[in-house]
Amino acid sequence: MNLCSVRLIVRDIRKLVAFYEAVTALPARWLNDDFAEIPTPACTLALGSERTVRLFAEGAAQPAANHTAILEFLVDDVDAVFAKLDGLVTEVVQPPTTMPWGNRSLLVRDPEGNLINLFAPVTEAAKQRFRQP
Repeated sequence: MNLCSVRLIVRDIRKLVAFYEAVTALPARWLNDDFAEIPTPACTLALGSERTVRLFAEGAAQPAANHTAILEFLVDDVDAVFAKLDGLVTEVVQPPTTMPWGNRSLLVRDPEGNLINLFAPVTEAAKQRFRQP
């Protein structure tokens, strides 16, 4: 099994796609007006408008209602990313901080309130966890 995609259901798909294109510096691939994907080397971030929920089951997902999941992006330099996001991110939950498990982490919210962790391993043990086999 391979986790290949994480999907967010969003109210304003154009705004959220533009936000994640800026955060990832990757272009989105639009499949139609209600669905776009941003492929990364590890996983695809999919964004679907709230209209797409009806294709599954009405009310199964609600935009801007996430209070448990955190989207995590591995970056080279957390502090450089923080500087780059100045003016783009309106809510910084936690400024760049080195966590007890060895990652330097920046926690922000996207325009619909989803939590995003931009992190880089900084201790040797943390770096080992993210090395390619």
